[in-house]
Formats: sequence, C-alpha cells, structure tokens
Amino acid sequence: MTISQHQLARAIVIGYVLAIAGFSAEGKPAASKADVRNHVNKGVELAQQKQYDAAIAEFTLAIKANPKNERAYVNRGTAYRAQQKYSEAMADFSKAIEVAPAEEMGYLERGQTLVMQKQYSDALADLNKAAELKPDDSMAVRLRGFAEIGMTDFDKAIADFTAVLQKDPNDAQAYERRGFALRSQKKYPEAIEDYNRSLQVKPDPEVYAKRGYTYVTYLQDYEKGIADYKEALRLNPNDYDTSQRLQYAQAMLAAKNAPPPTPTPSPTPAPGLLTPMNIGIGLAILVILIIIFFVLSRRRGKTDETESSSRIR
Repeated sequence: MTISQHQLARAIVIGYVLAIAGFSAEGKPAASKADVRNHVNKGVELAQQKQYDAAIAEFTLAIKANPKNERAYVNRGTAYRAQQKYSEAMADFSKAIEVAPAEEMGYLERGQTLVMQKQYSDALADLNKAAELKPDDSMAVRLRGFAEIGMTDFDKAIADFTAVLQKDPNDAQAYERRGFALRSQKKYPEAIEDYNRSLQVKPDPEVYAKRGYTYVTYLQDYEKGIADYKEALRLNPNDYDTSQRLQYAQAMLAAKNAPPPTPTPSPTPAPGLLTPMNIGIGLAILVILIIIFFVLSRRRGKTDETESSSRIR
C-alpha cells in the first residue's frame, strides 16, 4: 500500500502541528529540553555513584528524547568505558562527533579511549582535533602526551607535559609523566627533580616507587632508593613488587658496605731437593766416592803387579 502525495503532505503537516503543540507524531507529549536535561543530570549523578547501568538507562532516555544531544552520547560513552565496553563507548563518541563536529568533547573522549586501548596513532588524530577546537583546554594536550609516550616520542611528550604545567603548575601527574619521559632519555637528575615536584604536590606511593627505582637502578644510590621504597610501602603496604625491590636494594647496600675480605697468606712452599745444602752434601759424597774408587784402583794395580812379577820369576 502506497501513500499518496496528499496523504504524505497531510502527515507532515499534522506532525509539524503536533510538534508545535508539544506532542509527538504518535500523539504522545514531546519531550521538553528540561526533560532531556533532567535525564542527563540524573545519569551523571548515577555515574558518579558508579551505578553505570542505571546511568546508561538515563542517558539512553535523553537520546531517545533528543537524538541530537551530544552531551548524552558523550556521557553514555564514558559510562560504557567505565565498564570496559570499549566498542559501545567508541560508537557513542563517534555519534557525538557526527551530531556536533565542531565540539571537542567527542574527539577528546574517543582519543582517550584509543589511548587506553594503546591505539596511539589513531588517538593522536582525535586529540590534535580536540586541541585545535579548544586550545585553552589542556586535557587534550595532556592525553596527547600519554599517546606520545606510548609511541616513544619522548621529546614531543616532554613538550606537551611542559605546556600543561605552564597552565597548571600543580599538576602532579604531568610532573610524573614528564619525569618518566626524561628518565627514558637517561636524563636521571632531571627525572628525579620532576618526581620531587610531583610528590610535593601529591604524595603518591607509585611515584615514590618510581623515584626509588631510578635511584637504585640507574644511580646506584641505594640509601635514597631504600628510603623511597619504605615510604611507598608505608602508603601501600600490599605492593608486592616494591617490597621485592626493597629487599634487592638492601642486599646491594649490604654488599657495597661489607668490609673487604681478609687476604689469605700464601702457604710457604716445602723446600725442594736442590737446596744449596743438599747440593753441597751431594758434591761431598761424590768426592768421597771418587777418592775411594781411586784408592781401590791403586791397590788393585799393586796386587796385579806383584802377581805378574812372581810369575816371571
């Protein structure tokens, strides 16, 4: 069954009039902006309480009421991401970009989700776009720094985190990430300085552990490394890796401070046969034997001579 042009025109006119009057084409009251806003706000409250399924339901109601509401897509995407439902999150962020291509939030959240999935090159495209659309917001630059670290492009990461810190000198995470990038470039004193600044802003067991690792592994400063590991374990006693590293650092320090081993005296070699005394004795014996032999030889000669003379007679 086809709809005639007259019937189609009539349906369009009725739908337009109902919309003006505050009703949907089905005769139900059309959702007001206040209704959409209420669903979104309720969803945000539920998400903050980590009631993600309920939050997603509220955002979905807001989207049904207004399929062009970019904020509802972005918020539902973040709730999906909190549940590690990355495919659903990416679809919502892409939809937010579709309905509001001039707004940065869709690009920003999609870029962050790509970073979380280690798809760094794809993330850079979104984060560059977000930074272009809203240059004053340092979040896109910060996330771009994470992607650049993932791609081992440490120079760019250091530049981005430096830009973030110029806007917010109390960003502890930016100091820590820049410190990691500097350490990766073997700039250990500069890395230590950034870890120091990060800890001044916010004492964090992970940063203590990272600074301790830098001291022990790269600078062989075991005393400072041990102090950092102990502080990290005080703040987080269940950190198994740090407890193992502490034991290693303590063992290395003990080996470093151990006294040198006492040298074992070389044993005195037993005297050999060819000593001067033995040689002298041997020569004396040899001389005596020669003399005895000589004497015996002379006596035998005389005896033979006597016997020979008697026979001649």
